[in-house]
Amino acid sequence: MTMDPELRSRLQLVWGVILALTGVGLLFRIPQVMPRIREIESFAAASPFITFCFYFMAAVLIGGGVRKIYAHFRRRTAPPPR
Repeated sequence: MTMDPELRSRLQLVWGVILALTGVGLLFRIPQVMPRIREIESFAAASPFITFCFYFMAAVLIGGGVRKIYAHFRRRTAPPPR
């Protein structure tokens, strides 16, 4: 079973938007969650590393989403192959 290229393109666009919005949501959530993580004794010493990992994960999600969105619109505006 093969998927229609137009449907596949739309799904990739939706997936890209979801990835980017998840990354942005994570950026807003990190400052709210980190104080609670610091309260846990076993994680208190590693909180800078945990913070870095959360921000890195947000950056990867946003980057992946933007890449998919960019690829979608680039494909749409590209001239057809000869």
